[in-house]
Amino acid sequence: MKLLLNIKKENDDLGKQVNNLVNTLPVKTYLKYCIAILFFAGSFSIQAQDLPYIEGKKYTLGDISVSGNTTFSEQTIITYSGLRKGKEMTIPGEDIANAIKKLWGSKLFNDIEVYITKIEGDVAYLQIRLSDLPQLNELKINGIKKGKKESIIKEAKLNKGVKVTENLITTTKNFLEKKYKKEGFLNSKVLINTVEVKDSVQTARVNMVLNIDKGEKVKIKNIVFDGNDVLSDKKLRKAMKNTKKINRLRILKRSKFIDSAYQADLGHVIEKYKENGYRDARIISDSVIINNDETISLRIKVNEGELYKFGDITFIGNTVYSNEFLSRLLRIRKGDTYNGVELQKRIADNTKPDAFDITNQYQNNGYLFSTINPVEVSADNNIIDIEVRISEGKPAYFNNVSVIGNDKTNDHVIYREIRTRPGQLYSKANVVRTVRELGQLGFFDAQEISPNFINPNPVEGTIDMEYSVKETGSSQIELQGGYGGGGFIGTLGLSFNNFSIKDIFKKEAYKPIPMGDGQKLALRLQASRFFQTYSFSFSEPWLGGKRPVQFSTSLSHTKQFLYNPLTRNADKSRSFNITGITFGLAKRLTVPDDYFTLSQAISFQRYDLNNYNTGLFTFGDGYSNNLSYTVGLSRNNTSVDPIYPTGGSNFSITGKFSLPYSLFNGVDYDALQAEREANSIISADPNNSLLARTNATTRITEIDQERYKWLEFYKVKFSGEWYTQIAKDLVLRPKVEFGFLGAYNNARGVIPFERFFVGGDGLGNYSLDGREAIQLRGYPNQSLSSTDGGTIYNKFSLELRYPITLKASAKIYALGFLEGGNSFDVFRDYNPFNLKRSAGIGLRIFMPAFGLLGIDFGHGFDPLPGGTVKNGWETHFIIGQQF
Repeated sequence: MKLLLNIKKENDDLGKQVNNLVNTLPVKTYLKYCIAILFFAGSFSIQAQDLPYIEGKKYTLGDISVSGNTTFSEQTIITYSGLRKGKEMTIPGEDIANAIKKLWGSKLFNDIEVYITKIEGDVAYLQIRLSDLPQLNELKINGIKKGKKESIIKEAKLNKGVKVTENLITTTKNFLEKKYKKEGFLNSKVLINTVEVKDSVQTARVNMVLNIDKGEKVKIKNIVFDGNDVLSDKKLRKAMKNTKKINRLRILKRSKFIDSAYQADLGHVIEKYKENGYRDARIISDSVIINNDETISLRIKVNEGELYKFGDITFIGNTVYSNEFLSRLLRIRKGDTYNGVELQKRIADNTKPDAFDITNQYQNNGYLFSTINPVEVSADNNIIDIEVRISEGKPAYFNNVSVIGNDKTNDHVIYREIRTRPGQLYSKANVVRTVRELGQLGFFDAQEISPNFINPNPVEGTIDMEYSVKETGSSQIELQGGYGGGGFIGTLGLSFNNFSIKDIFKKEAYKPIPMGDGQKLALRLQASRFFQTYSFSFSEPWLGGKRPVQFSTSLSHTKQFLYNPLTRNADKSRSFNITGITFGLAKRLTVPDDYFTLSQAISFQRYDLNNYNTGLFTFGDGYSNNLSYTVGLSRNNTSVDPIYPTGGSNFSITGKFSLPYSLFNGVDYDALQAEREANSIISADPNNSLLARTNATTRITEIDQERYKWLEFYKVKFSGEWYTQIAKDLVLRPKVEFGFLGAYNNARGVIPFERFFVGGDGLGNYSLDGREAIQLRGYPNQSLSSTDGGTIYNKFSLELRYPITLKASAKIYALGFLEGGNSFDVFRDYNPFNLKRSAGIGLRIFMPAFGLLGIDFGHGFDPLPGGTVKNGWETHFIIGQQF
């Protein structure tokens, strides 16, 4: 038996060379180059012995046999090699080279040897001897957390059964080291060991052990620039958004070296130069210097080039808008310092879908197919002349508009919010607004709403629009707990935010409840030792189905029990009952724009006191009625996700008014007030007889019963908040609030209801007497107001938010806050700068089934009223609320 060709793999680098040769060399030269390279490398042995055949003579291939350690069948290997019995071939020649190439390229075998077993006349008999590459049996990874191991297996493709080659081992090692270096672990090391598995199974198998030592992330001690005269090192370092040197005072940006971030920041340095007129600036070299204290320093050499200015800017191809109009829109004048970055933003700002730029001007007016390109036509004497070349194209009209992905929400609920209609002229602003409106509904994952352009036809000027949505849970269970009013307060509520009342009597609609019409239905039970509250509310956002007019109604009943200081419990025989009903309408306006909403409501509350004597009222038995009208104007253009807005603002101003009964009921309240003050003196003077004092007290009660029989007041509130995305996903939200409760007639005085209670987390807001709990973290609940509540308050807050995840299943974001606020009993004491200040951090989790959950740790920097020591830390647990 004569060895014709023998290829054995012994060195990984040479193995790679052979693989490259196998995959790239022409068949005719494959064998020649393969033999030459491997012979001189000495890592493969190729032997040609004296053979009893005539070189160049053609032989007919006889039987082909297969031997060696392999689990593949003989027929499979022969078929895959391309050799077949009866084939006429030259020995040696291209046919055998091709067979070797195919078998080697399969990456299934470790050794491939071809033998001539015998020659009979013109018939040659061959044997292919080979062995399988070993398969991966078990993989053990050391040095990383358990949760990271699955991702390593997936990324490195180290699944059980994979063929283990030297190339695989080397590739895996290089991949992991490169991966960790990109993450800032410059000193990472990866060692891979394999051990052959010996058992009764014929398949060659190995166990692999990955020892990963990531080391510590390397910090940047200093960043130094060479060649910069125009821009200082400080300005250039500031332009590097994610590569920062060590600074103990910096919190948001770390100083650890990440190669990918560093490469991106080199581009930001060049952009900084271009923004300042140095369009030819470039980075000549950059180097990483390893310091003795295991930190690194970065040295970046730049060539600033020369300063350029804008010359003439001309527009070519524009017929829809005049040169003068486009020049005003571009806002760049001849002689301005050249800024290529800003020029591109004025043409098309890709960071803002609703930016004030030329592209949006065209696209908001139908020119979907327009293209606008600025071209530098001259740069003589560092003066750059620009041609803005415009291809307007035909105006585009919507052909078909469709929605996909709504499994629960009925089509008409979505289509009534869509601003793009078939036959309507295309407007990018309307597309962006539609995405916002769908996100604001709360029925879909705002992060997953996608407008898709289908079948754009520039010739006919048509486009199909498809909005893709993803349903989220729109019903919520409210479980709320907290302390307020002297005891634990528990709340159980059911809120159905996509209800369908028309299907309430259809048995088949209960899956588990009738849904899909966008209505809201809420049932709520709140209780503690001292009170019980029951409420029901319903709202229809499109009353009549043709206009965005929201109708809402609510019913409520609460029973409050008097606190007994002896037993420290509730006295169930002494109660304060409140029953209320409200009807409201809210209409979306079109002027000044359609972000405005005008809301109106009429409400009635009945207050019944049953032996309920407190400092709040001078009468313990009796009743009061509160009939009021509320009107509000609001503007909300926050985008897009209502849980985590990243832009826009939300303003509202409301006024709540009762009838001015003192103008027409014929009661002389000045006389009543004088009589009340006189009786107060009598009742407080111990020299008077018991009978006189008792009669005076009784008369005071009668007077107050008359004063509060029908409540007379007005109440004004303002709230404003802004959302600004100051970095990717990092959102700043300032907010200001103000409230004032007044009286038409000073003789009647300010009512004891409808007051403001400032401080805490708001969970103590259990009463339906119109009081409002104003959250101010860092202080106990309602601790910054007097016992009866304030008649005026203001609050200022600043929040910095960063999302951890915004997935539909759970939206989680962290926040830091600064707050200040206070309440005052009378207007003459009001001082907007007399604030109770606080700061802290918090976390919010929104789950569709439970609403918003959160926890805040706030530090109060000022003492409570009457105290002298700052309040310090408070923990606030938030369920179902949002600041």
